[in-house]
Amino acid sequence: MSTPAYKKAARQEQHRKEKLQRQYEATFKVTKTAKQEFKPYVPPKIYTRESNADAIPTSNTIPASGSTARTEPKQYTGDYIIGIATMHKSNLVPVGRGSDPKDFATMRRN
Repeated sequence: MSTPAYKKAARQEQHRKEKLQRQYEATFKVTKTAKQEFKPYVPPKIYTRESNADAIPTSNTIPASGSTARTEPKQYTGDYIIGIATMHKSNLVPVGRGSDPKDFATMRRN
């Protein structure tokens, strides 16, 4: 009595898979490792510098040396700049009193 074809095909498939697995292990040096025991994460102790609190003066003991008042915003108060021109796309250029705004308009289109 001979072996049925489906059993022979299944056995050959199993041998092919085992051969591929051996080749994979040889190529990539796969080794089976034992499972390690679970160890919970313990963060390292945070380093804190020990200092003498009396040696370092606090802000209450240091007299205020400067003012924290709001500064006035800077604003142009002259009369030289008469406008703003667009040279190329969003490149804004100030237009002075001596220059002609038409020059900037023609530069934009050239």
